[in-house]
Amino acid sequence: MSKLSVSLLASAIAFATPAAWAASPSSSSSPDSSAAEPGRALDPIVVTATLGPETVGESLSSVTVLNNDQIRRQQPREFRDLLQAQPGVNVVSDGSYGKTTSVFLRGAGSSGTVLLLDGIRLRSATAGIPPWQFLPPDLISRLEVVRGAKSSLYGADAVGGVIQAFTLDPKPGKGGWVEASGGSNQTGSAGAGVTLNEDGNSLLVAGDHLESDGTSLREGGEDRGFRNTGGLVRARHAFEQGGGVGVTFLQSSGNTEFEGGDTDYTIQAGSLYLDAVASDTWRTRVQFTQSRDEQETYGDYPSVYDTLSRSARWENTLTAGVQQFIIGTELSTDEVDGTDTFAEDSRTNTAVFGQALLNFQKTDVTASLRMDDNDAYGRKETGGLALGYRLDASHRARLSYATSFRAPTFNDLYLVTPYYTGNPDLSPEKGQMVEAGISGHYTTFFWDVAVYQNDVRDLITYVSDPNTFIGTVENVETARIRGVELSAGYQTTRWDLRGSLAYADSENRDTGKRLPRRARTTARLDVDRLFGLWSVGASAVAEGDRYSDAANDLPLAGFATLDLRGSWQFLPDWTARLKLANVFDRRYATSVGYDSATFEPFDYLAAGRTVMATVRYDVSL
Repeated sequence: MSKLSVSLLASAIAFATPAAWAASPSSSSSPDSSAAEPGRALDPIVVTATLGPETVGESLSSVTVLNNDQIRRQQPREFRDLLQAQPGVNVVSDGSYGKTTSVFLRGAGSSGTVLLLDGIRLRSATAGIPPWQFLPPDLISRLEVVRGAKSSLYGADAVGGVIQAFTLDPKPGKGGWVEASGGSNQTGSAGAGVTLNEDGNSLLVAGDHLESDGTSLREGGEDRGFRNTGGLVRARHAFEQGGGVGVTFLQSSGNTEFEGGDTDYTIQAGSLYLDAVASDTWRTRVQFTQSRDEQETYGDYPSVYDTLSRSARWENTLTAGVQQFIIGTELSTDEVDGTDTFAEDSRTNTAVFGQALLNFQKTDVTASLRMDDNDAYGRKETGGLALGYRLDASHRARLSYATSFRAPTFNDLYLVTPYYTGNPDLSPEKGQMVEAGISGHYTTFFWDVAVYQNDVRDLITYVSDPNTFIGTVENVETARIRGVELSAGYQTTRWDLRGSLAYADSENRDTGKRLPRRARTTARLDVDRLFGLWSVGASAVAEGDRYSDAANDLPLAGFATLDLRGSWQFLPDWTARLKLANVFDRRYATSVGYDSATFEPFDYLAAGRTVMATVRYDVSL
């Protein structure tokens, strides 16, 4: 931790000029996610969609929110368990227990979705994808999934949308917890934490460790294990006049085994922020962040890849009556290192952005504009415009248009190997998304329907010279993604029901083929029944067929799974939980691998039926 703290301080000094100061979005602090009132839980506060707080019903974006109670009830063993088959979300994994995972949001590529952790961006600058499989779910208290192009707020790669996870938040007073779990596949975990939140000062320190022998990733294969140790520190001091200063640090490290080897990994995320109320109409926020994605692989193809990203963001919120304006600037750098050769090993991005949130009685207008200037691929402007109209107190219609782009990775631009040469002349992929939706929010019930189309051009595509067999990438293809999403929920003091159904038709316009690794149809249903000290629940997930390759020669069948769960507060401060996942022991796969000896394809199998039991003790001091 000391190494990261020194680096953060160095980043702050290096970036601390008036033109370069930057702040994370207001979303770096989790809003209150209390589910005490059903109406509040069904229309929660969301901060990722517009860089500031608004309810889901007020938002002109399509949003899914999971609060702390819902996450704890679902008892996820992996972060992807929370995302699978949520509206517009496709999760693809090379097996269970910490294996390589990709998330496709509204059909955008696996590097076209932004992952934020308390406002800190997590990703590998070489591969271009976030480390979904290494994020410990036990350290997460809230999740916001914002669907739709958001490059005008978050810059590169927000083609399909933004997923933001919020870490555990200190509760009022003093307290702590200890918990232990055990179950199938020789899986065990233990976690503990302490919190302090008094007189405007808060501190949380938490840790979690999980080990598993894992499951076989292919028919007849050996079990492939997983080990993860996660730690979290959050501290904050609140100012009497509003705002505050705080730090966050999270680390996740361990080892994951796969066919042909294993990988040691370390994921770090840290931030230092200052949020101040300058006047009745002006609020300013400055944040410095640093993240690291380090992976060392052993086995058939040994390698080391290390990404270090730093950013500084200055964000100002100005109000004039009911109108709100946000202006800011952001400076970020990426540095890569590894066993492979890169023609360039660093790049810098400078951005300015603005957003207007306007209200005219029943009509709401949101307009945003951002300019990014990157020394690797040049200048790119993106924008967004959304209109909302309140039909009555419970119903709202919305219409939006936004542009986006996906930045070429270091592998795309600069990687040099005997069989591959990066293309420094690549342009970013460019997207245009239009969306229309209508929703209803009531005291104990909500529903939402959205239709969208995203046209993406200059797709970065791998090509190979037929004579030398040396590969590279070029901007040679276009894609069109059309879809519809339906979601609904019902909640009382006893029941919590949520369901969704989504259809997405993704097509490569040059070949007429379906885009690989995306299921056309997904559905999810979560049902929980509360009985005072008891609760029982179930989650059903269904996904349609997909192809694993661009040529559509490797089909993967659809599947459906059912999870059952329960909890019991058997003593004051003591809780027992039990989860039975994949009750019917379905054998299915969402990804295909290739045998290192024969180069024949094989299905990466998901885990079969598993059971996990947990005991937790909470204490208030």
